[in-house]
Amino acid sequence: MAWIITKYFLTAAVVVLVSELAKRSDKLGGLVAALPMVTLLTLIWLYVENQPAEKIANHAWYTFWYVIPTLPMFLVFPLLLPRIGFWPALLACTVITAVCFALFALALRRFGIELI
Repeated sequence: MAWIITKYFLTAAVVVLVSELAKRSDKLGGLVAALPMVTLLTLIWLYVENQPAEKIANHAWYTFWYVIPTLPMFLVFPLLLPRIGFWPALLACTVITAVCFALFALALRRFGIELI
């Protein structure tokens, strides 16, 4: 149980760190948020918990493919935010990301990469 609490604490600390840095500096907050810290922590947790190398490698592989369709959100959100407000912009970006993911998954299927 202590291990799970430690994992929650360290993982939550990353989110708090990013939000605190973003309050102080847009650029630094963005830079730290763009770092794959959650993925790195996940890879560490999987390794420390003696998961097979194949499972750890698969996690990194799929994370790469899942990141790509989320990128349009980071371009659209700043454009929508001043026009329609925070919550509608966030909702619109969620829908855009889901559509991008579905289309991306269909495109990758032609190359033998199954994301869904």
